[in-house]
Amino acid sequence: MWKPRLVESARMKYLGIVEALEADIRSGCVARGERLPPQRAIAEELGVDLTTVTRAFNEARRRGLVQAQAGRGTFVSEAGGQVGHPPQPLIDLSMNIPSQPADIDFRKMFPGGVADLLGGPRGLLTLHYQESTGAQTDRQAAANWLSARIAGVTADRIIVTGGAQSALFATFDMLLGQGDIIAAGAMTYPGLKAVAVQKGMLVEPVAMDGQGILPDAFEKVCRDRNPKVLYVIPSIDNPTTATLPEDRRWSLVEIARRHGVTIVEDDPYTPLREERTVSIAELAPDITWHIATLSKCATPALRVAYVVAPNATKVLRLAGVLRATILMAPPLMSALASRWIADGTLDEITQAIRKENTGRQKLAATILQGSSFAADPFGHHLWLHLPSHWRAADFAEHADRAGVAIVPASAFATVAHPVEAVRISLGVAPDRGDLEDGLRQLASLITRPSIESRAIV
Repeated sequence: MWKPRLVESARMKYLGIVEALEADIRSGCVARGERLPPQRAIAEELGVDLTTVTRAFNEARRRGLVQAQAGRGTFVSEAGGQVGHPPQPLIDLSMNIPSQPADIDFRKMFPGGVADLLGGPRGLLTLHYQESTGAQTDRQAAANWLSARIAGVTADRIIVTGGAQSALFATFDMLLGQGDIIAAGAMTYPGLKAVAVQKGMLVEPVAMDGQGILPDAFEKVCRDRNPKVLYVIPSIDNPTTATLPEDRRWSLVEIARRHGVTIVEDDPYTPLREERTVSIAELAPDITWHIATLSKCATPALRVAYVVAPNATKVLRLAGVLRATILMAPPLMSALASRWIADGTLDEITQAIRKENTGRQKLAATILQGSSFAADPFGHHLWLHLPSHWRAADFAEHADRAGVAIVPASAFATVAHPVEAVRISLGVAPDRGDLEDGLRQLASLITRPSIESRAIV
């Protein structure tokens, strides 16, 4: 059986998996027709999240390198890829990234912004090593930006990090040890699951409804399992799209206080919403770690996120973990983010993405009319509940064969038997035309019977 590996020089992790597999097929290290390891096993072996492996398998199928056989697994194609025949284009609705609106031209904004920074009197300082907490000017810019959602936040409580995932890893590394329990929604962000696997932590599922985590269910988990941390995405949850109402946020805080539970509030989507909902970090600053990234309201290319700690002392503790892992956030990108915050560019980008998201959500609602799904009008994704004749894994596999990549519920599940649903991301499609094509393929697929599902039932 193929031993999973990554080509480190690949521009993205999922492509590193594909390129490694393709090279091993070409060299004869992997035989034609050989069965590949399960996706979850590959994710654990490589230390990546399951969605990365899912995307790699989708790309490998697109290239003709592998074939999926329902109920049996994925096998190396007997043809091993059709040399000389370009693969069919895949409509990627699997990656939850912001759209790139037509009136936001990053090809000009990035080089222009960087040139302005480097041309300034102290511009070359952005090329130097910096403190693991981040430069003071960047921390202050972050405080200015975050004040819209966390009243009274100050720069001395903020750490600048190289993206939300590194912030999440460092925060849990500092707060928990091996075997400790994290309470999280029954459906949750795969990046959290990856951190838990890497650090030997346990994720205890908390029941959810259409408004997010249920306080009574969290209370029960606290009594029965004694978690140390509650992990929550408070607004436009990934994948369920739920936004916790303010009264439910208060309830979760009260329960957490009573049981001595720390809250990690992972909040990438709040800037996309028009209506302000008070953050958990504002309700309970002394027990909450708030993570805010620019990846979802601007672009993942910045690789900048901010962590708001309960106090300045705990900032230094987290900085110590970051110093041993990523050392510091990228100084040039951090400075560019600060400039965009100060001159209003970041807000313009976010507003343009919000407007584009609204248009894409309306398009999706029209095409999927009659289907059951949850969505936020300003969000990047929707959560499609499948009819009884479909299993999520089968539906995602059939969609892939039709040339559309989506993510089944199993990638997000912290429970053994997740709901039969899939996440459809609307932002990654380069334009609404491609998005419409992909959505129409899915809408057509929903109405078809699933041979595999019927056989199993």
